[in-house]
Amino acid sequence: MSEIAQIRKLSLWIFLVPLLAINLCLIISQNPELLDNTIFSVDQIGRSGFSIPYLDGGLSISRAARTFPQYLIFKPAMFLTAVLLYIYWKNNNQLINNMNSTNINHKFKTFGILSAVFLVIHSVLLGVKFDIQIYKLFRRVVLLLFIIFEIIAQGILVYHFYKIKLKLRELVNKNILVLKIILVTILALVGILSLPILITKGNTQFKHGLEWNYFVGVILFYLFSRFFWRRTT
Repeated sequence: MSEIAQIRKLSLWIFLVPLLAINLCLIISQNPELLDNTIFSVDQIGRSGFSIPYLDGGLSISRAARTFPQYLIFKPAMFLTAVLLYIYWKNNNQLINNMNSTNINHKFKTFGILSAVFLVIHSVLLGVKFDIQIYKLFRRVVLLLFIIFEIIAQGILVYHFYKIKLKLRELVNKNILVLKIILVTILALVGILSLPILITKGNTQFKHGLEWNYFVGVILFYLFSRFFWRRTT
């Protein structure tokens, strides 16, 4: 099936593009002297000392990516990721329809595309300054909706694969399906359990560390998708 080959390619890029983007922004933020005396001199707000935010929560993804020149990397990367997400969920919808001899828009496609839309909105708003409380709240809500819709879409898709696992037995790696189920379950549980901390003030380092690791967890789903499907001819 042509959709499988496309999904395998898309999955790898959806994992690599945002992962490389956020970590390149982190490197620039922590090594601004590399771009001093150039037209890409790093904004003071975007400069930070050395830290491993995945472990110590030393800074947020927003701080590492929202100022010049980091946003020149981050925003195009997120726009590209959103386009790839749209194609990914569209192809998965077509694949499920082909296997079930149906022609419907599954819920995972709707939630997946909505997550891509909110990723674009979040990227556009990142770095735009308005000293209005409602704007700050709106920006947080947009990011939260991206995460929620992404996890819902992933969960529903995994559920569909589990239901038709007998039809897929020659096409997929069953161990990866188990890993995807475990990953989505962990992401959902961590999100729910962390919510009381996230909506209260303080615990900044915990929130930053969670942000970096959770982001990687979300896109790890797509790396698993790369190895989930066997090569087709």
